[in-house]
Amino acid sequence: MTVSRRPLPTTRRRAAAAVAALGAAALLLTGCGSDAGADTKDKDGKDAAAAGTRTVKDATGKVVEVPAHPQRVVTLTQEDLDAVLALKIKPVGITNGQGLDKPPAYLADKVKGIDIVGGLLKPVMDKVVAAKPDLILAGDMQDEQVLKQLREITPATLVTMAPTDDWKVSFRGIGNAVNKLNDANKVIADHEAAAKKAGEKLGANKGAAVSIVRWNPDGPSWMEKKQFASGVALEMGLKRPDNQNKDGNAHAPSLSLEKINEIDGDWLFLSTLTSDGEKALKDVQTKPAYKELGAVKKGHVVTVNGSVWSTRGGPLASDVVMNDISKALSGS
Repeated sequence: MTVSRRPLPTTRRRAAAAVAALGAAALLLTGCGSDAGADTKDKDGKDAAAAGTRTVKDATGKVVEVPAHPQRVVTLTQEDLDAVLALKIKPVGITNGQGLDKPPAYLADKVKGIDIVGGLLKPVMDKVVAAKPDLILAGDMQDEQVLKQLREITPATLVTMAPTDDWKVSFRGIGNAVNKLNDANKVIADHEAAAKKAGEKLGANKGAAVSIVRWNPDGPSWMEKKQFASGVALEMGLKRPDNQNKDGNAHAPSLSLEKINEIDGDWLFLSTLTSDGEKALKDVQTKPAYKELGAVKKGHVVTVNGSVWSTRGGPLASDVVMNDISKALSGS
């Protein structure tokens, strides 16, 4: 059985910082092929590029031989899916989105007709086999038994995310794995330029302090400074409330009603991931403590899609977050 997916507990994320440092560098290393000047001979002395393969390191530092130009990619997380779609690659197999029994809505029009091979990080092996992948992007898969089964389907199976990697590190690694690192770098540069431009158009809300919160069944949890959606807001020149301006890319522990003031800000962006979380949010919105929040009094509360905002992100998800913020703060 697969280890439970995100959100990872805050303590676990921080304990994995050393692993993340490895992942940040590892995904960008190439041993063979057109993106590197290293030795291109395999163990038998053959030219790997000519044979149609390259070697890369995944987010765990594992050296993996991959097709020079993969044709049948299977993705096991929506972050992997987001990445390959941004690189103009249509996968042959995908999994459902985070907290969903279907692909994420923001990518739905791009994945019509693609086979579903299981739930998020819970592949159905027969379906993966049927997809005949030549490359499997396994997200932050931690279940070694599942990874072993996937590598029996194709040795070209990569863990693409270390525990604290941000989306840009993972995206560059995926770009490298599919031999499109230059394209990945351009996508990132274009996004950063667009975010800066969008932030300059926010008028009176330029530089506002935005609170980013996921509502869980047991209460609200604000997102740390380096969490995905927060990163997009900061790229737009926005700020985080002082008490939320904490380094890290995790979620704070769920707050009690007595501490609900910690989620306040000039603007409050709220998301949920489960039906229980949605119910808890609706319940608290009737309570005086919620109604007394400054953002609530000003009508500055925006409900957003948790399966986008509360994930580890990607280039297409970043565009969604940027557009959600722009629409709310600029009124357009």
